Amino acid sequence: MSLSVVVITRNEAANLRACLDSVPFADEIVVLDSGSSDDTVAIAAACGARVSQSADWPGFGPQKNRALALATGDWVLSLDADERVTPQLAAQIQAAIASGRHEAYEIARLTRFCGTWIRHCGWTPDYVLRLFRRGQARFSDDLVHERVVTELATRPGRLTSSLLHESYPTPAHYWRKLEAYSQAWALQQHRQGRRASMARAGAAAAVAFLRSYLLRLGFLDGAMGFAVCTMQAQAAFGKYFALYCLNRQDDPRLPEPPA
Repeated sequence: MSLSVVVITRNEAANLRACLDSVPFADEIVVLDSGSSDDTVAIAAACGARVSQSADWPGFGPQKNRALALATGDWVLSLDADERVTPQLAAQIQAAIASGRHEAYEIARLTRFCGTWIRHCGWTPDYVLRLFRRGQARFSDDLVHERVVTELATRPGRLTSSLLHESYPTPAHYWRKLEAYSQAWALQQHRQGRRASMARAGAAAAVAFLRSYLLRLGFLDGAMGFAVCTMQAQAAFGKYFALYCLNRQDDPRLPEPPA
């Protein structure tokens, strides 16, 4: 059984080599780039990837489906550029493909935030469906927070060795992702006719913090756990506030701006 690794990229020169170097067991690596202005494309080619480029950006889900359509292996492993496959996970992936027990597998992901591995806060265990037989799954069409969807009659298997997620090396990386994800989420919800209020935004922030810090034991991660839970509260507020602002633009009752 052959394996295709698929990755979508845009300006991922700082991350991509470590990602691709972690999957030497793959039979094929497909990289779909979206207008990188750094060395992402050159790095992908140097690592032996088959590189394609898209002129537009349709959102995370549609872009990953484009990359999926380029894969030719019997199995597909979808990775983000800031993820790393450990040797232990590589062995589990190869054994899972050889066994034929399942058509898809969820993988346990472990995220590092500003140098600290976060083991609570709702971030761990974080099982993500990333390994599946080609043709048995696709990505949702969400602009952000896309997920793999299948029509399988049975639940996917689970691989317990960690997929390492180097997502937020500095607070600046978090703020950039927060802004981009909040705007994309709000735009998607706005297109679907959903509405939000300031009260909803405030309540979402409070619930997000309490759930992450208390119910999901974020306090056990110490200072960085508190930071993660606080930022998750800000993320919850930010996306509903962005939707609230889009709703206001559609409100005919608002006064005209002064001349």
